[in-house]
Amino acid sequence: MRESVSKGTSALAEKSIDENTIDGKKLDAIIEKFGTKPGALLGMLEAAQEADEHQYLPESVLEQLAIKTKIPASRVYSVASFYSFFNLKPQGRHSIVVCRGTACHTRGSKALLENALAALGSEPLGEGETSFTTLDREFSVRTVACFGQCALSPVIAIDGVILSRMTEGKLIAALKKLKKEVAK
Repeated sequence: MRESVSKGTSALAEKSIDENTIDGKKLDAIIEKFGTKPGALLGMLEAAQEADEHQYLPESVLEQLAIKTKIPASRVYSVASFYSFFNLKPQGRHSIVVCRGTACHTRGSKALLENALAALGSEPLGEGETSFTTLDREFSVRTVACFGQCALSPVIAIDGVILSRMTEGKLIAALKKLKKEVAK
């Protein structure tokens, strides 16, 4: 199945994606590793997402996981959609996560989010939207409710590295550096 990702305009070239990037053997190995013990579903979903080239859980993988483990598909989807660290849409190679908790919000995280999106060619996120991935799948921007670093707000994470007391200038500099790396 081929699909485009996210909304917004971008001068970046669109790449297609094969939804079946996790083959049956990989999925079988993941299921075997975790077995049927209580709580195994979380580990299976995490391992399946990590095994996917685009760091997400395609619908086909969720369906196969449900069939092979005999866990109701509704439960598999409920768990995958409940936890914010699971992605149901393809993600970019580089991740920018902006905290939207109260402390970060009052110290300017909304402007940081808007600047990150603008720097990557996106309009502001619409009501209810929490993420954006560039069409070339190089960058994903998403929000989280709280990093638990309130005293250091505003906080963002770039490729898993927490950056505190972030300013618009620091953010733009970090994004320019990432874009240079991508262009190489």
